[in-house]
Amino acid sequence: MQFHLDDMTCGGCARSVTKAIQSVDAQASVEADPPNRTVVVQTSAAREAVVAALREAGFPPREG
Repeated sequence: MQFHLDDMTCGGCARSVTKAIQSVDAQASVEADPPNRTVVVQTSAAREAVVAALREAGFPPREG
């Protein structure tokens, strides 16, 4: 799954995003790209669970 996170602007943000996603699935593979504000996630967790974790961490994905 891929998300566009308007609020992810730096490496620190990317670490927070990774931590949030891995709180849902510790085995998740997370590739964050702060300059493009995108994150690619490989996980067995439901998309809704990942979106909820990102929102809770302060990085709501762009819809659509």
